Amino acid sequence: MKPPLTIRQHDALEFIRTRMAEGWPVPSIREIAAHLGLSSPSAAHLHVKALERKGLLAKDSNTARSLRLAGHDGKHVPGIPLLGAIPAGHGDLRTQEPDGMIYVDVDTLRIPKSHRTFALKVTGDSMIGRHIMDGDIVILEQNAEPQSGDVVAALIDGQSTLKTYVMERGKPFLRAENPKYPALLPRGELMIQGVMRMVVREQKEKTK
Repeated sequence: MKPPLTIRQHDALEFIRTRMAEGWPVPSIREIAAHLGLSSPSAAHLHVKALERKGLLAKDSNTARSLRLAGHDGKHVPGIPLLGAIPAGHGDLRTQEPDGMIYVDVDTLRIPKSHRTFALKVTGDSMIGRHIMDGDIVILEQNAEPQSGDVVAALIDGQSTLKTYVMERGKPFLRAENPKYPALLPRGELMIQGVMRMVVREQKEKTK
């Protein structure tokens, strides 16, 4: 399985996709660096090369602007909608609003193409035991049937949260992966909105 994209790689890919969709040529490495707020074009070049290795960009020739969007089969790479944030802490009532698109190598998800996916940005630290940190982006399969131990986006008694789904003695509840947070037992409604399939984390640039 190939590694997921970092947030910087997502940003670079969406910038390229948007420019091309608007009829502009593929942006140069310097333009990508400026868009990402990078001081060195070489850092942007590393992100572009990573996108090539992961099959999301393809190079048709050796010219400077020969990149194109592509999957492994050379087709357009679909985006996964980023629907705002979800608490990985105490439950919080919030409405999920579209907030951009996320691009990943679809082969890493191992989800049938006919299934719907969505992404959420994590806030809070209740899932650190599953290596899910504040600021991470989780990609979820919508309407999937959860298994005990799966990480899920859930609506529990009107509040949304990211937790581990647990079934014990025929009764479901949500477990935090940080001992300072209690388990959440539904008083009434427990609706699973998606089952997590991937975590995307921004890689911090090394400073000299």
